Amino acid sequence: MLPDAHALVLFSGGQDSATCLAWALERFARVETIGFDYGQRHAIELQVRPALLERMRALKPAWAERLGEDHLIDLSLLGKISDTALTSEVEIRMQDNGLPNTFVPGRNLLFLTVAATVAYRRGLTVLVGGMCETDYSGYPDCRDDTLKALQVALNLGMGTRTRLETPLMWLDKADTWRLADSLGGAALVDLIRSDTHTCYLGERGALHPWGHGCGSCPACVLRARGYAQYTGSAE
Repeated sequence: MLPDAHALVLFSGGQDSATCLAWALERFARVETIGFDYGQRHAIELQVRPALLERMRALKPAWAERLGEDHLIDLSLLGKISDTALTSEVEIRMQDNGLPNTFVPGRNLLFLTVAATVAYRRGLTVLVGGMCETDYSGYPDCRDDTLKALQVALNLGMGTRTRLETPLMWLDKADTWRLADSLGGAALVDLIRSDTHTCYLGERGALHPWGHGCGSCPACVLRARGYAQYTGSAE
């Protein structure tokens, strides 16, 4: 554990951010969380966040001691200025630029800028995000180079030495499940399966072996395939 480092985790209520929160709780003396309401189609993720945080606290006494305040930020402006399958009821498809229309331009850049501002006020020196460029949809704001450049820009612009950590950057989804297992065992894996939300369509429905969701959107496909690889079961 790093007793002098305090972290702010970008926590959406999904699989990746829950795993990152567990990762941070194992490392930092104080951990706070931040989420964003940007008019997302899958706003169910915002509804599962409070109960998920409480259940994360209950997994380990040390986590309960370290997990502090949660911040929910209104970024509805992002939904108003974007036209994507995550902010409107349109069919998910590939675009002419090679990116799926689930890509919300500037989303992670804005999230991290706002998070850095909150961290500045709260005296938090580490930002933790679940961005990954191994199993992902090609979003340019999830790439390691983008986030390294943003870390430099934020520190130059704010006069800080904030560190941006992305523990999932080089992991595929099977490895993300394995990381959760190593951090919190079967209890954390089961919590992520049953209580997190990843589905782009916001479908909760029945509990599949890998969790809730439509089973066909890109987020569900990645999550289900990774879980099958993690457990060694057939896809």
